[in-house]
Amino acid sequence: MMKRLTVPTFGRIEKRRAAGVFAAVMAAGLLMATPVWAEEARLPEGIFVGDFSLGGMTETEAEEMIQTYMKSQEKRRVHLGVDGSPVEVTAGELGFYWKNPDAVKEAAGHVMGGNLIQRYMELKDLEKTPVHIDLETGVEEEKIAALIQERCTDMLPEPQNATISRVDGAFQITPGVTGKTVDAGATKQVLDRELAKVQEGDLEADAVIILTEPAVKEGDLASIQDVLGTFSTDFSSSGASRSANLSNGASKINGHVLMPGETLSGYECMHPFTIANGYRTAAAYENGQVVDSIGGGVCQIATTLYNAALRAELEITQRQNHSMIVGYVRPSMDAAIAGTYKDIKITNNYSTPIYVEGGTSGRTLTFTIYGKETRPANRKVEYVSETLRVVDPGAPTERVDASMAPGTRRQVQSAHRGLKSRLWKVVSVDGNETERTLLNEDTYNASKAIVLVGPPAPVQPVVDPSLIPEQSGGEAGQEGQAGGDSGQPGQAGQSSGAGVSGGVSGPSESSGGTDPAGQSGPSAGESGQGGQTAGSPAGDSGQTAPAAGDSGQSGQASGDSGAAAPAPAEPSPAAPSPAAAEPSPANPSPAAEAAPADPAPAAAE
Repeated sequence: MMKRLTVPTFGRIEKRRAAGVFAAVMAAGLLMATPVWAEEARLPEGIFVGDFSLGGMTETEAEEMIQTYMKSQEKRRVHLGVDGSPVEVTAGELGFYWKNPDAVKEAAGHVMGGNLIQRYMELKDLEKTPVHIDLETGVEEEKIAALIQERCTDMLPEPQNATISRVDGAFQITPGVTGKTVDAGATKQVLDRELAKVQEGDLEADAVIILTEPAVKEGDLASIQDVLGTFSTDFSSSGASRSANLSNGASKINGHVLMPGETLSGYECMHPFTIANGYRTAAAYENGQVVDSIGGGVCQIATTLYNAALRAELEITQRQNHSMIVGYVRPSMDAAIAGTYKDIKITNNYSTPIYVEGGTSGRTLTFTIYGKETRPANRKVEYVSETLRVVDPGAPTERVDASMAPGTRRQVQSAHRGLKSRLWKVVSVDGNETERTLLNEDTYNASKAIVLVGPPAPVQPVVDPSLIPEQSGGEAGQEGQAGGDSGQPGQAGQSSGAGVSGGVSGPSESSGGTDPAGQSGPSAGESGQGGQTAGSPAGDSGQTAPAAGDSGQSGQASGDSGAAAPAPAEPSPAAPSPAAAEPSPANPSPAAEAAPADPAPAAAE
């Protein structure tokens, strides 16, 4: 019986409670539920973002209110201390912004989401415990870094390495400077914290400073005291331009400090090879020839530095030999620089810094490597050059130069032998060899000497003597004078009537010499001859003697009556014209002897 009462009684009680809750929820629903055609729902009381109550506002209105507040906050003044110096700035310049713009949506989600029962329960909870959501603001790290870079650079010293120099044979060290920089990330955190704490009025905060120690400190350089290696080369044969290049290039390497593991490049130190960078035009190697090049001679700098580094036993990171042998070191001990593909690079493989000193004195180039000596005193290192093969350059190359005098010669480039060689590193301890290492194996090209020669001398034509007609004396009874007075009897021929050939032929000109009487003289060397050379001018009283063989004249050139006079005689091979002589071993022209050769620059690269 009791169960029956209890159960119905229990059922009626639960139904009455459910009906009460349902009535309350329906009442709340009538208040909170909004038809789709009505205006946007408003937030209940008890919801806060920061210090702002959102009760009675729509979600849009709440967001607009907070954005208006953020705009006003951008104008707040911030007094930022940077290493003791004040920097005035606004929050907007630091990139002030609202970090959690979804805060309003989050607040609305507490009461606007879920079913009616859930929303009713949230409303009841809000009456007892309001919802507070933080209003998070901040500044931008990038804006802080840009501000420091733009306005605070002069306030913060840059780190400066300690330096070392060699003056009057002694080292002088200048201490380094500790640098200061602003940690933009840490400074942002400070500003964000202060802006959240103080929401009205001006704000004061200090930037976070980081101390940056120099990479090279005074104590590091104090270990540079000992000579690790030194080497010198001579440039006595160099001209003024090449000598100036050696001095200029060496000065650009001088004073370099290499910390452990650092590498020095000769090319990087000395380039660009331009007039503006202090270089001049001098001889250099190019494609197997000696040519003029701006900066000619810098390969001797590379070679001298290379040998000093060898003696210091530094690591040789890069080295190439010349295309042809050089005169200032033995084969395989040279180092070339050409563009960026040939360079001398040395690396400090010591645990302490090294100092590179380089320069010229008189006609000597010297490089010295200083550092802290750690090698045993009884250990000796030397470098031995070994020649494996020699190639003769061959006969000189001759090039015709039209501007030179005929037959002259001038050497413009010396010959270079070709070589194959190698370099050994030999280590001895207490005078006993303990190590022999092959360092280089090189090939040097042979190069012919180059000689400029003048054009050949002009050659006079040589006539075959057999083609020259013989001249005969006058016939018997003929009057043999060609140029006598009109009507004068000629000289008698020989009684036999046969003319005798002339003895020695006269000069090549077309007429004989003129005697004091104005008569044309006979051809030279004739004896008892009746004929004279045809064409002689009239000699007496201005009369013109007709040519031999003219009708009615008794004189003729060859003795033949009426025969034409022969052509002027050509030079005989027995007596050649001096202009026709060609240089020959038997009779060389004085101008054909070779002029002293101009030696190629001994130090050209």
